[in-house]
This record gives sequence, C-alpha cells and structure tokens, in this order.
Amino acid sequence: MRNTAAVIKRLVGACLIATTLTPLIAQSEEIGSVDTKFKIIGANHKIVIEAFDDPEISNVTCYLSRAKTGGIKGSLGLAEDTADAAISCHQVGPIEVPDNIKAGKEDGDTVFKQRTSLVFKKLQVNRFYDKKRNTLVYLAYSDRVVEGSPKNALSAVPIMPWH
Repeated sequence: MRNTAAVIKRLVGACLIATTLTPLIAQSEEIGSVDTKFKIIGANHKIVIEAFDDPEISNVTCYLSRAKTGGIKGSLGLAEDTADAAISCHQVGPIEVPDNIKAGKEDGDTVFKQRTSLVFKKLQVNRFYDKKRNTLVYLAYSDRVVEGSPKNALSAVPIMPWH
C-alpha cells in the first residue's frame, strides 16, 4: 500500500513538472462556419472560423479559417482535413513583448495547435518576433508525422502605441 501511494505521488509530481515546462498553447473559440459541400449522410464539408488570443502576449488576437471535412468520417472524427487555412492577427490593445520572446527562436514559438486528422496531422501556428521591424509574425501551417504540406498562411502584427 505504501509503495502505491509513493508511485502516485511521483506520478502527480511528474505531471505537474511536465505541465509547467510545456509551452503555452492557445485554445480557440469557434466564431462561425459556412458549408462548402452538401453531404447526404453526415455533416457537410465546411470552412470554420476560429479565434484565439496569443497565450504569452496580451492584446493580440488571431482569426483562423480552415477546412473541415464532413460526411460520415468527418462526423465521427475519422476524416483528415485538408491543409488549407488562412490567418489574420491583430493588435486589440497595448502590447508589451516579454524579453524571452524578444530573444527569438529560429523556428518560432508554437502558440496554437489543433488536430486535423485522427492521429498524424495537425494545424499549427508559430509566432516569430522580427526585432528589426518590431513586429510579431504568425505562420499557420499543417504538419504530418511523415510528410507535411507546403501550404501556409502568414499574418504580421506591427507593435504600435495604443491610444
């Protein structure tokens, strides 16, 4: 019995450490959608519009549109969505960029991630800081375990005084 309690304490501690070391990933909220193809059985194919706030930089909101596959597989969560997406990010209040983000990383920081197939594919948004132009750049792209897609979308948010 004591060993079980010790194992549980270690697992809980490891989970707490893992969650504090995991980078912040934004959660999206659906704004709306439009149907693009009628399906007799299951949901229609559609374009979904979602919004998310940058989890580390206050007052930056990104709007993402992406394809969502319908039909029986789509309704059951088994379909693979296409790699098509668009992004538009905006300053919605005063922005202060933390020093750790100003330091920048060559591959950016992942700020949003959403599964677009049952296992292997996800839509991601990475944030980059362009120090020379004092601008935040957001790149939306789809990746897959074996082979990703070159399709991508880009949005830039120049950091301006807010009145």
